[in-house]
Amino acid sequence: MTLPIHEKDGDNLSVDKYNVEASEILANEAQHLPISEATPIYEQLLLTFPTAAKYWKQYVEAQMAVNNDDATKQIFSRCLLNCLQISLWRCYIRFIRKVNEKKGAEGLEETRKAFDFMLNYVGTDIASGPLWMEYIAFLKSLPASTAQEESQRMTSVRKAYQKAIVTPTHHVEQLWKDYENFENSVSRALAKGLLSEYQPKYNSARAVYRERKKYIDEIDWNMLAVPPTGSYKEEQQCMAWKRLLAFEKGNPQRIDSASSNRRIAFTYEQCLMYLYHYPDIWYDYATWHAKTGSIDSAIKVFQRALKALPDSEVLRYAYAELEESRGAIQPAKKIYESSLANAVNANALAHIQFIRFLRRTEGVEAARKYFLDARKSPNCTYHVYVAYAMMTFCLDKDPKVAHNVFEAGLKRFMHEPGYILEYADFLCRLNDDRNIRALFERALSSLPPEESVEVWKRFTQFEQTYGDLTSMLKVEQRRKEALSKSGEEGSSTLEGSLQDVVSRYSFMDLWPCSSKDLDHLARQDWLAKNINKKMDKSTFLNGASSSIDKSSVGLATNLKISASSAKVVYPDTTQMVIYDPMQKSGAGLLPNITAPGLPSLSSLTLAPAMALVGSGTKALDENLKAIPPALVAFIAHLPAVEGPSPDVDMVLSILLQNNISTGQTGKSATSTQLLLTGPAPSTSDRSGSNKSRPNPSGLLLKPNRDGQSLKRKDHDRQEDDETTVQSRPLPRDVFRIRQIQKVRGVSTSQTESASYGSAFSGEQSASTE
Repeated sequence: MTLPIHEKDGDNLSVDKYNVEASEILANEAQHLPISEATPIYEQLLLTFPTAAKYWKQYVEAQMAVNNDDATKQIFSRCLLNCLQISLWRCYIRFIRKVNEKKGAEGLEETRKAFDFMLNYVGTDIASGPLWMEYIAFLKSLPASTAQEESQRMTSVRKAYQKAIVTPTHHVEQLWKDYENFENSVSRALAKGLLSEYQPKYNSARAVYRERKKYIDEIDWNMLAVPPTGSYKEEQQCMAWKRLLAFEKGNPQRIDSASSNRRIAFTYEQCLMYLYHYPDIWYDYATWHAKTGSIDSAIKVFQRALKALPDSEVLRYAYAELEESRGAIQPAKKIYESSLANAVNANALAHIQFIRFLRRTEGVEAARKYFLDARKSPNCTYHVYVAYAMMTFCLDKDPKVAHNVFEAGLKRFMHEPGYILEYADFLCRLNDDRNIRALFERALSSLPPEESVEVWKRFTQFEQTYGDLTSMLKVEQRRKEALSKSGEEGSSTLEGSLQDVVSRYSFMDLWPCSSKDLDHLARQDWLAKNINKKMDKSTFLNGASSSIDKSSVGLATNLKISASSAKVVYPDTTQMVIYDPMQKSGAGLLPNITAPGLPSLSSLTLAPAMALVGSGTKALDENLKAIPPALVAFIAHLPAVEGPSPDVDMVLSILLQNNISTGQTGKSATSTQLLLTGPAPSTSDRSGSNKSRPNPSGLLLKPNRDGQSLKRKDHDRQEDDETTVQSRPLPRDVFRIRQIQKVRGVSTSQTESASYGSAFSGEQSASTE
């Protein structure tokens, strides 16, 4: 049986309630259903997307279509203040005017109040121009039977215009023209003074509108509020909203602080329609209210935030912090208690933060009583014991109580290496070396070897720092024996090594050897652990050449490199080659013929061609058919340069001297020869000599032809004679080189050609054929 469309999409929403595509399909389906069937669909959608103005608008229009005024009013009361979108509010004012159109003067007054209510909330929107126009048209249509009523009506219209023309909206220019016409129609004498007064304000609003529009255009107004997934579009929208908020906070229009704050608050409210699940936006909004002195508004924002994100611990702590900072201890305490009453949020961190809060606000005794209760909680971990013990030790200056707390926790958390290490640190602060050793012995006797690595490490560090040489060596040997049984270290580590000495005699970032020595020891350690494994040469190079960070080397185990690193292809930093982590080891390319500071020839220009040559001329020809001859010629003419940052002027000058044909200049065999050997030398090179010039890498750099294509079309080339013109210095200005190239490009159709000097020789020669 085939399910209806809305049932299928309902199943998709049950799996992922934030499925935007399924929600859109469901909303479109609801528009064609009777209101009785559409209502549960709309309620389901709005429960998931409570700030989706377009769904609210569809819902309320469906109710208005069947003249269900009570349901319409109820829907508007639920959505208007949280969805500051112009289309929804225009729907609201349309409903109000419809309801009150037959109520006479009373209905007009209700409509006017509705207009004022609407403009107070969304009148600063950049798209609110039609609302202002509709409001002004409504005021002009009000009946006025007496001169006093007429005067009041004109005053109301004037005030509405004056508010509209200082609001940066899409229709601000049209509103200004209408205002000019209005004032001139009333009194030209009065209009001159009023218009001159408001002209600067209008100009400012128009300028701000143009800037504001740039930020508005970056925002997707059809986006639904979903939890952040880290997608590119979501990140872009988040940044677009933050840029708009920063723009509004700068008060570009230089209006009074009250009006500026209303505009900023409006922007935050609109932002939360789309970034409803972003805790940082809620926090920024609340703290902005607090900085402006509106603590009550900040509290309301935090309350709304916790309703939107009930599982956000960080917002809960920020809310409690705000209450505590203003001296409202009991409200702050209720926030902590509500968090502990929630099974999801009642974790070890919540217990710790509440203990600290009680210690700050009610004293030591209150914190102690709660700790005694908290330790009975099923979600109490060793962190609660450590936090309370250290608080007692550092703040209450009572090491005896702290020691008792650690001992009590040891009975429950002997199997936790983290607790053992914290307890050991505490004993170190007490200078209790005897109990430290006893603690390590007790812990290591009960912990399985695979979980005792860090404890052994700390025990070894303690003996290396505070013990004598005998105890130090003894603990190191015991550690090796214990970890070798668990497979954490190989059997070869049972023997002493120089790494052990490095570990013993290093301190913080001070080392008894150089970085090269550390790298060497790391490679030797890796080789010792993989000596019995079959490895090819590339694996050996990649694994053994791996370096380690000096700061991470404490014990001998810190110097080791995991065997899994053999599977990683590390970049070869000795050559200028592109790092390809997917490359196959042992690729049969040309041997690297490089000089210090130069790229590997086999890994750069010639690698593809030579790899093909190794498989036969046929394979090479087949592959070169797909390569344009111009590209082959270009690759062949690329110069060899020194270092990762060659002289740009030099490279450009060499490339600009080459006249590379863009047409088919020969067969694939010719392309093959060109790619492998470079272009054939011309009869006259740039320096006036026909000898090849070796480059710094030891490879021969073939000089290119002096301005001619690979195949000459001149039938009289046997009678060519060469004349040398006076040399000039190679220009260093890139733009000058380009101008010269443009000028010489014209001469390619003539019989004369010129070639500028090589960057290697710094000379210039020209040939006329």
